[in-house]
Amino acid sequence: MAIKYIVSQAQVLAITCIMLMSFGLAAEESTKARADSLSVQAEKVKQRVEQEQLQKARDAAKQREDREKKVLERQESGDWEGEQREKAQKQFKQRESREEKYLREAREAASIDRKIPKPFE
Repeated sequence: MAIKYIVSQAQVLAITCIMLMSFGLAAEESTKARADSLSVQAEKVKQRVEQEQLQKARDAAKQREDREKKVLERQESGDWEGEQREKAQKQFKQRESREEKYLREAREAASIDRKIPKPFE
């Protein structure tokens, strides 16, 4: 009877150990699965961000290319040089009119007779 009791206790102990080990493996697998899931999610986010950055770079390159085309078209058509000449001529006329205004004001100021009061004696 004592042997049966010892054997049954050994069996209970063995079953308990097996169950505890299986729970540990299950928990380890759950942790591993969760880590894999996080890894997959991180990879997806990384891919999405990379695609967004690539699209932004493509858009910026396209915009730069469009601006370059416009500048080249203006330069080739000769309009650019004409616009620059007109701009310079306009600035020159503005400067000239300012100078004329200052000279006119100076002449007017010079033509006014000023009476200097006599000092008190």
